[in-house]
Formats: sequence, structure tokens, C-alpha cells
Amino acid sequence: MIGGLALFVLWLGAWFYISGAATRTAEWAEEKAYNLAASQGFYVQDILVEGRVHASADVLLALLNTERGDPIFAFDPQEAKDLIERISWVKEAHVERRLPQTIYIGLIEREPVALWQNKQKVRLVDIDGVTITDTDIAPFEGLPIIVGETAPIIYPVLRPLLLAEPEISERLEAVIRVGDRRWDLRLKNGVTIKLPEENEAMALRNLARMQSEDNIFGKDLTEIDMRVQGRITVRTSPGAVQEYKASFTGGRSNI
Repeated sequence: MIGGLALFVLWLGAWFYISGAATRTAEWAEEKAYNLAASQGFYVQDILVEGRVHASADVLLALLNTERGDPIFAFDPQEAKDLIERISWVKEAHVERRLPQTIYIGLIEREPVALWQNKQKVRLVDIDGVTITDTDIAPFEGLPIIVGETAPIIYPVLRPLLLAEPEISERLEAVIRVGDRRWDLRLKNGVTIKLPEENEAMALRNLARMQSEDNIFGKDLTEIDMRVQGRITVRTSPGAVQEYKASFTGGRSNI
């Protein structure tokens, strides 16, 4: 009799496992528990979002997949976090239940720093070189354009050097990676600045000083070549035939 009962129990357990009845029973019990808690006041009443500037509110709500009145314990914060961090604008998300009735979402959005032009496409990128979007970029047209396959990855190294020299950065239109070795800068007035492969900071500092003292960007130039350390070669606009060199040793150049 005992042996038969044991066999029956084993058979019943196997049937529950194979048929999925155990899973369905657990899900039913879980749902009942959520609804019971909701009846005691633990339901979604408010969704609080902080840090959202550019991320779509509609997309956020769709990913949450929850509405007012839903049992708050049925909401999975970790699953929501994973989904929200797939939004291109979102760098990091913090999601939690704030009992009894609030879902809290804290966002850290990506900060756009440049427009990356590559393969006839323009994309908005952040300081980490991550592409944010290639649509609706008109509001960011004032950002510098960076050009080149590896430009988004390497630009974060050059950017603070440029920002340290507002005489240059405020006139900057585009930053072009040349041969994956160095940078060309194109100013808004059409002047191209050829930076050296190394010591960009020193070159930029000298150039900013020349602008402050001699207004070099106001001269009739098309190109300022700084690729050779200790020497600056400038080229005049079309129609002028003069090309001349300016040498300097830690001081001002003569142009």
C-alpha cells in the first residue's frame, strides 16, 4: 500500500511538471497575492520620473507596461531598468518601487557633444563616442562637426584641450580626423588649422595667444599649418600669391 501511494505521488508530481500545472498554479497564486496587496492599497498611483530631458516620455511609459491601479508588486524594477537603458538617450537608469503607490525612475541622459559626419550620414554622439540618434538633430546644429571613422572615439581626448582655448573653440565649425594620426580644425570663417600629431595642447595654446595678440584669424588666410613643431606656415586667400612662414620660440610669432 505504501509503495503504491509513493508511486502515485511520484506520478502526480511528474504530471504537474510535464503539464505545466505547477507553474500555472504558482502564477495563479502569485496573481492572487498581488491583487490582495492591491486591495490593501499597494497599487500604482503615480509614476515619478527625474532627469528626463530628451528621452521620449511615450517610449518610457510603453516600456514600463503598467498603468494606474495595477498591483505595484507585479511591477519588476530590474526588468524596467534593463529596458529603459536600451533607449539611446539613456546612459543610466535607476528604477524602484516607492511603497505604497509610486514607481520612481531616475535617469542620467547622455550629453551630446558633437555631430559625427561619416559615410554621408550625420549622427549625434556623446562624450563616450556613443551614437545617440541620427534623427531630429536640428536643435544641436550649433555643436562642432567631427569627421572620420574613429573621430567619436578619439575626440574626447581633444575636446578638453579645445575648451581650454575659447579663442579657438568659439570659432570652431568642424574637427576632421586625418589619416587616423592627427586633426584638422575648420573655423567658421573657412580657415583650416592643421594640428601636429603630438603636443596639440601646446599648438592650441600658441595659436590662441597669436589670436589674442595679433588677431591671426582676422587676417586674409585660408590655412594655418602647425604640423612642424616650432614653425607655423600660413596660406593666404585665393587671389593672393604670398605664402610665408612664422617662427616662434615660446613667444609671439611675426606675421
